[in-house]
Amino acid sequence: MVTSQGEIGGQLRAVSQGLAAAVEKAGASVVALNARPRVPTSGVVWREGVVVSTNHTVQRDEEITVTLPAGTEAPATLVGRDPSTDLAVLRVEGAAAAELKTAEVGDAAALRVGHLVLAVGRVSLRGVSAGLGIVGAAGGAWRTRRGGELDRFLRLDLGIFLGFSGGALADVEGRVLGVNTSAQARGGAMTIPASTVTRVVDALLQRGHIARGYLGIGMGYPVRLPEKMREELGLPAPTGLILISVDADGPAGRAGLLLGDVLVALDGTPTRDTDDVQAALPGERVGQGVKATIVRGGAKLDVEIIVGERPRRRR
Repeated sequence: MVTSQGEIGGQLRAVSQGLAAAVEKAGASVVALNARPRVPTSGVVWREGVVVSTNHTVQRDEEITVTLPAGTEAPATLVGRDPSTDLAVLRVEGAAAAELKTAEVGDAAALRVGHLVLAVGRVSLRGVSAGLGIVGAAGGAWRTRRGGELDRFLRLDLGIFLGFSGGALADVEGRVLGVNTSAQARGGAMTIPASTVTRVVDALLQRGHIARGYLGIGMGYPVRLPEKMREELGLPAPTGLILISVDADGPAGRAGLLLGDVLVALDGTPTRDTDDVQAALPGERVGQGVKATIVRGGAKLDVEIIVGERPRRRR
């Protein structure tokens, strides 16, 4: 079957109009945030009166304003930050909140490599800006270098222009699938999935911060344990993590852990790398005990540690 030039043109016009409609729909829920010197950043209206942006671009805690889609400005109050996922949550109150249109949130779990997606930002009074690309990589849960867990790894093959961090990733129907950031992949474009955003928003609205488990230890590279020692001690894995620092006043220090101990398991789960340690210390474990299995001087010890809360950093 031969497709005429006119039919091809009609199909392209339909695609073009559909993309423009998607940008318009998602853009109605994208605002500009004046929260750093000179250049605004983008934010997404996640629920009534609540705006989400990226932590690294919200550089002030006070004197923050939101430029609404109509072009007017309104004050915004910082609710809280989560540097580990690079999210910041702000609140707009009063009459201005009624002008905000809450995003229609979609499910980022349905995204596959090659899907067409749109990055939608708002950085000036000229209106929304957009970029078109595809999902370049997609995977399961992923832990950031600062210990935050994203429900999916989503890397984009599109440009995150200046001010686009904090803006929306939209599908071709204008549903918001997450918040875009350039801070998680050394300047490359990534998306914080909508399910992660919702989880962080809920926690910050409730407590103002994200609780993270903390043992007060510094860990070196994994060390291989002698096979004979593994067999004699019944160790769960061939490697462990040597402790290169122990905060004497921290949870592990108070429990008696020492510099040079080798951490081989937490609650029976092998600790092959630092990701395994972080996975064993979610916020809900703060204040609870965790059994640390260590090797010291050729002997295996089980030590109960009361998990502390990681000291908070602003950014």
